[in-house]
Amino acid sequence: MPRSDTDTLLSPVIDDDGAPFWEYSSRGELRIQACARPDCGELRFPPRPCCPHCQSFDSEWRRMSGRGRIWSYVLPHPPLLPAYAELAPYNAILVELADAPHIRLAGNLVSGPDAPLNSVPSERLRIGAKVQVVFAYVGGVAVPRWVLERA
Repeated sequence: MPRSDTDTLLSPVIDDDGAPFWEYSSRGELRIQACARPDCGELRFPPRPCCPHCQSFDSEWRRMSGRGRIWSYVLPHPPLLPAYAELAPYNAILVELADAPHIRLAGNLVSGPDAPLNSVPSERLRIGAKVQVVFAYVGGVAVPRWVLERA
């Protein structure tokens, strides 16, 4: 039986700018920060206080579909931290969001929300594979992970 990894892996560090992202994640929502200035509206990630396009400090959080595609991936060998050594080989992926192709989120491809990081065989990883967000609790924080989209 696979060991749960949710209590031994690194948890996100939550700062003031990113706190809403994690709050929405805890509700099962993937939201991305956007400039709230009507003549701009640019999405930005990672979250920050000022829009890099127009320098406005007004922002809002837009709900995304949670769909994307694998833009890149890696299979870390050897793992750098002991908690990850037991899960090797596992994947780390970059997902390009379908709703915002210039936004890419790091995460892991898993077989389900509570599955371990090594639950998807490495031969199933493909650049361009369509994925859907799921959320798993790591150290009490809901983090986005990804599952292959059903055809």
